Amino acid sequence: MASALPVVAIIGRPNVGKSTLFNRLVGKRLALVDDRPGVTRDRREGEANLLGLEFRIVDTAGFEDEDAQTLPGRMRAQTEAAAEQADVALFVIDSRVGITPLDQEIANWLRSLSTPIVLLANKAEGRAGQPGILDAYSLGLGDPIPFSAEHGEGMDDLFHQLLPHVERDEEEFEEEFDEEDEDARERAPLKLAIVGRPNAGKSTLVNQMLNEDRMITGPEAGITRDSISIDWMWNDRPVRLIDTAGLRRRAKVDDKLEKLSAADTQRAIDFAEVVVLLLDATRGLEAQDLRIADQIFAEGRAMIIALNKWDTVENGSALFQGVRAALDEGFAQVKGVPLLTVSAFSGKGIDQLLQAAFEVRSAWSKRVSTGQLNRWFEGAIAKNPPPAPGGKRIKLRYVTQIKSRPPSFVVFGNRVDDLPESYRRYLVNGIRKELGFGAVPVRLTLRGGRNPYDKK
Repeated sequence: MASALPVVAIIGRPNVGKSTLFNRLVGKRLALVDDRPGVTRDRREGEANLLGLEFRIVDTAGFEDEDAQTLPGRMRAQTEAAAEQADVALFVIDSRVGITPLDQEIANWLRSLSTPIVLLANKAEGRAGQPGILDAYSLGLGDPIPFSAEHGEGMDDLFHQLLPHVERDEEEFEEEFDEEDEDARERAPLKLAIVGRPNAGKSTLVNQMLNEDRMITGPEAGITRDSISIDWMWNDRPVRLIDTAGLRRRAKVDDKLEKLSAADTQRAIDFAEVVVLLLDATRGLEAQDLRIADQIFAEGRAMIIALNKWDTVENGSALFQGVRAALDEGFAQVKGVPLLTVSAFSGKGIDQLLQAAFEVRSAWSKRVSTGQLNRWFEGAIAKNPPPAPGGKRIKLRYVTQIKSRPPSFVVFGNRVDDLPESYRRYLVNGIRKELGFGAVPVRLTLRGGRNPYDKK
């Protein structure tokens, strides 16, 4: 499937550090590591994250020259299958040992495949690994990456080499929608969660949307305990609606069942694309509402804030402006989050709420081409250059979008650790305003390194 994560296979002879690399990329000690060769036998898979790039990593058995009927021979067949099926293969050598005849045999076989190959010279820390790095050029697989899986050295260079291959899958996913059916993403069910404090009217709102008494309601707080998922159609557009238990301040959550309900609500936020934070307009904006908003933002979900029970409010204009100002002050990391008014009792404002939810999902799912992104980036830097702490200019070289949902970007440059938070916010706000992302969570990572799109 086009939407599946790209697959990266780790290939190499026994005991070159493949499993250590696997553990490094998945962030857990999932693979057994030992000095003895042959510890890994079956293919082991895990979800990896390399500076924001997400892919599926496959650890393989050491490649050995044995008869196909033996255990090492059958292990080799598994390794060959993994390499042939992968989007890109990491060929790992031991730079301290140098190139062995088996390394050369593996390289000859890899060159016969259509799979792109990235050459990794592991154990390169210190002087002992330098001769092996030079020897690696003889394999004819391009420039080796000096690397240390044990110490995490060389991660930036690995990012640069994998980026074109790992990014490719998501680009194809976008092209599939753009070329075959531009509205395909829009036709996918909108995963919409309704969250808020107890008794804000969440279940009443769901019942009004569905035009049936689907959820139990009443004046008692905490009637809803489980997150309930309902498939539904609005104006011929599919919606997966999720009603949740009310979220109270953690200090007040002492009942075991209520703790489970709160955890279930968190899972609903994790599952959703857009989250509606429902407020009780008769009580205005409270500190707990801001805590819930921060929780939604931290999970990278698009958010809409709706003032419920609006039909019972007096002097609504002043209340609306007061809530808007309090939101912009108390939730400053994303100014301009959509603020709407609804009445779960009468149904007024529900169509506007759902239309806004589809629009904010489109912004949350958006991708910008590298060319358009860097044209904006160059203009933003020219208009407001990075500071020069200590008289040394911080140079920002380029930016790339590594994923959407939520939109995530990496900026590369020199001395980025010295870049003040205020400048990072300037870039994030520019991405939102100038590139059409609006008030959705935007993740921006700063990294030192070179531009992988530069011609060599």
